Amino acid sequence: MNDQVKALNYGDALPSATQRNKVLRNTYWLLALSLIPTVLGAWLGVATGITRSLGGGLGLIVFLGGAFGFIFAIEKTKNSAAGVPVLLGFTFFMGLMLSRLIAMVLGMSNGTSLIMTAAGGTAGVFFVMATLASVIKRDLSGMGKFLFIGALAILVGGVINVFVGSTVGMMVISTMAIGVFSAFMLYDLKRIIDGGETNYISATLALYLDAFNVFQSLLALLGLTSGKD
Repeated sequence: MNDQVKALNYGDALPSATQRNKVLRNTYWLLALSLIPTVLGAWLGVATGITRSLGGGLGLIVFLGGAFGFIFAIEKTKNSAAGVPVLLGFTFFMGLMLSRLIAMVLGMSNGTSLIMTAAGGTAGVFFVMATLASVIKRDLSGMGKFLFIGALAILVGGVINVFVGSTVGMMVISTMAIGVFSAFMLYDLKRIIDGGETNYISATLALYLDAFNVFQSLLALLGLTSGKD
């Protein structure tokens, strides 16, 4: 999902510092805005229980079908006026899909605390990666292929574990996802800063997916290792 950014063609002039800063600024604003429909989707899912029945294979099909469908639509509309609404619709859908996990965690005695910890941890990871991206001078484009392989391995492992239902497997997958998508966050931020991504909608999509996966994995790991029903 995260390998949405297309490299500049060989010989293309890099955007100016002003253009790069504008893309970065617009990306941050849109990323912040995208949290609103995510929270609304999660709240609706928890309040209505609409996703409660989406377990096992059915939930996997709905999630993957909806997510990849939205990502395809975002890439098709990213240069038009429809790009931002489609992206925000996607973040609402992702919040809705996240609501099942949130509802499970809220069922624990310290569920609210775990959610706040996961949110704070995700914000901390983002801050660290944004700082590193702004001070690292070397080209990180070579990381892309390795991170993609890591993300693919996590996806395959997650699909298998849906049917296996292993708690240890989920903990391993969640730990791997935190590491891989934190690194993806650094990679995507560095691309924006270096001018490798000039479309702020695509940039927001990549960073949103990074942050979403880090938060979801942190929350799953916290829910599995602490808290009591």
